[in-house]
Amino acid sequence: MSKRLITPEDLLQLRSVTSPALSNDGEHVVYVETTLHEEKDTYAAELVMTSPHNPDQNQYLTHGGYINKLPRWSPVGEALAFISNRTGTNQLYTLSSWGEPKQLTEEKKGVNDFRWSPDGKTIAYSSTQYPEEEKENDKPEPLVVNKMKYKSDASGFWQGEYVHIFTVEIESGKHTQLTDGAISYTLLDWTADSEQLVISSVNEENTDFIFSNDLLLLSVEKKEFIQLTNQTHVISDASASPDGRYLAVRAHERDYENATHFEIYLLEIATNEWTKLTGDWDVQLGPVVAADFLQNTVDPGLVWSGDSRSMTFLVSEQGTVGLYKLTTDGKKEAILTGHAHVYGFSILADGSSLVAGINHVAHPGDLYLIQSGEERKRLTTSNDDVLDELEVVQAEEIRFQQEEGHELQGWLMKPAGFNEKETYPLIVEIHGGPHAMYANSYMHEFQTLTARGFAVLFINPRGSLGYGQEFVNAVRGDYGGGDYRDIMAALDYVLKQYSWIDESRLGVTGGSYGGFMTNWIVGHTNRFKAAVTQRSISNWTSFYGVSDIGYYFTEWQIQADLNDTDKLWKHSPLAYVNQIETPLLILHGEKDYRCPIEQAEQLYIALKRREKTTTFIRFPEANHELSRSGKPSLRLKRLDAIGKWFEQYL
Repeated sequence: MSKRLITPEDLLQLRSVTSPALSNDGEHVVYVETTLHEEKDTYAAELVMTSPHNPDQNQYLTHGGYINKLPRWSPVGEALAFISNRTGTNQLYTLSSWGEPKQLTEEKKGVNDFRWSPDGKTIAYSSTQYPEEEKENDKPEPLVVNKMKYKSDASGFWQGEYVHIFTVEIESGKHTQLTDGAISYTLLDWTADSEQLVISSVNEENTDFIFSNDLLLLSVEKKEFIQLTNQTHVISDASASPDGRYLAVRAHERDYENATHFEIYLLEIATNEWTKLTGDWDVQLGPVVAADFLQNTVDPGLVWSGDSRSMTFLVSEQGTVGLYKLTTDGKKEAILTGHAHVYGFSILADGSSLVAGINHVAHPGDLYLIQSGEERKRLTTSNDDVLDELEVVQAEEIRFQQEEGHELQGWLMKPAGFNEKETYPLIVEIHGGPHAMYANSYMHEFQTLTARGFAVLFINPRGSLGYGQEFVNAVRGDYGGGDYRDIMAALDYVLKQYSWIDESRLGVTGGSYGGFMTNWIVGHTNRFKAAVTQRSISNWTSFYGVSDIGYYFTEWQIQADLNDTDKLWKHSPLAYVNQIETPLLILHGEKDYRCPIEQAEQLYIALKRREKTTTFIRFPEANHELSRSGKPSLRLKRLDAIGKWFEQYL
């Protein structure tokens, strides 16, 4: 049977299978299955339970088309807790005996995250709180701004809200607020005795120039803090050992600002003695893949073994995300590696069973059971019926030595229906960040382009994570320099190696930093016959003041501020607008606070004023996450616009 070509609309048929949670006895796995709802133009995420021993018997634990996420088993018994928006806001629920879920919270602004206590009697959760009641009227209110960090691409304008920590007792339903005041807290874990919470915070009211956070222990009974750090680290995760002796902490000391690799530290609670366990390991600890398909993924963080001798976690390196174990004396062991993207896992305390979510370029992802001495066992087949109908394109890995002395890694995808006797146009894709990583991971955008007859080249230029600290830091202060040369070197390499690529029909596209680089490329070469820039940066001088991260990101990355506008302008693609001859499609979300739409407006007007070939598409209500989690209808229109632009000019 001949297979059909992938279309943008196939996003509506494919299912994202994520967030596996393995029960304590290893008999059940609960996971999140996310789909796009065309009629409601939204997403639905249901909890599904399967058995590692009989994966054909799936049971949907939730229904109704809401977002149900973060399934977590009680450490004691068979109760399951999760977050759902079925009442309109994210609230905490428990489920036992697979009956109806029981709602535990009624927070006005919902629940952000939660953790079971080790004794299974209590759940700690975090919730956004406002210092005073909001005014409920239809009249617009002015926003009074007194801080620099006053807006966020994720949450909009700051209006006095802070995140606080609560507990709820499972049996009595009693709620207790543990923190208050004009400080936000992040919930990380419980200590082994169920008496203290591990949290992080910035113990300052004015955080405009503070980018580290502190690690704290919070007594649940007394509501008293023990401060373990003093603004020395950026802390992304901490988990307590089952024996109560240690905290495993993933953190860094901002040696290279936001380009700094995380390390794993062992903190002895009794003495507050810190030991760095990963000082000789030059990799990125945690998942950092640039992708557009998976929904409701969760980084499990540092997961302790039951004997408190080791921890398991995800590692990004060399275009893959794998699973590693690290002992308390610093010995590393690869558990699950290979040419794939491990995007989540759940492991039994004794390490005998592991369930992992794995995908690769030609497969959106499924859950697999891994047991000692046994072959990997596939537990889900959520997309098999759709994939059986589609021509899904694999990718060929490329590696080559750049003339400047470092190795580059990338992937080349041939067009669907490839015929070696024909020649084909090529599109170069550039990821955002710039501190992210393309991986052997499914990208629906890439598949839709190959279905239209384009080859796709995607690489990790300097600045990308996964290739060592020196490599990721090399882009800072040099945007449009070595990173640009890396991308062009990759293009030259594939043109030399693959004669079927038509050098006269080249396209380029990317979003965020990838949009910046697209703008930069068309201002510095006419090799490309078409380009699509997405949620891009065109002018660092204005970006400094309008982005939610503008003033500090610009200082960290361009290494200049408004006292050095010459350097800001030198690295701004808008400065080279007179040299742009490539037909350029500009895509941008109107609610993008990360790279505000004025960046696109400036570029568009400058091009039109010079009578250059360009079109500007504005996506209403869309923020910086349009391509990944925007409204389904807009995501489809975006993919269609990209494909049609390249078809028109290539």
